[in-house]
Amino acid sequence: MSEVVKFQCTLGTTSSAAPLSFEALLNGQSVFKLDHVTDNCQVTFDIPDTDDTEQKLQLVMSGKTTEHTQVDDQGNITADAMLTIDTVSIDGVDITQLLNETADYAHDFNGTQDPIKDKFYGAMGCNGSITLEFTTPFYLWLLEHM
Repeated sequence: MSEVVKFQCTLGTTSSAAPLSFEALLNGQSVFKLDHVTDNCQVTFDIPDTDDTEQKLQLVMSGKTTEHTQVDDQGNITADAMLTIDTVSIDGVDITQLLNETADYAHDFNGTQDPIKDKFYGAMGCNGSITLEFTTPFYLWLLEHM
């Protein structure tokens, strides 16, 4: 049996009524899935910590529609359904800031604009995915990127 490191984060929502879905993919394989995020919860799964292996972690939000965003007469957003991701750790090491600095957030403004890659700042307001690529063993990668 190979060694593993544990991924953990706190997943939340700004609107429990909006049926926003969340899925975590590791190298294209689903490792965690919620069809409707209704409250804060812990996302936890293991990552194989094998030698010289490239890993691709994707945190995916789906299910958002234009009805989940309220806009006033001046075009200002007054309420919005979003997923929040914080207190991110791998094997007990807080990588929240590192995720915010290095991960890409790819989305297309829920189909209203061309696809973009943006920075991730702790909240997902559009259907899309946050992608973090790293190598294992995790602690060697961590030493190179902190």
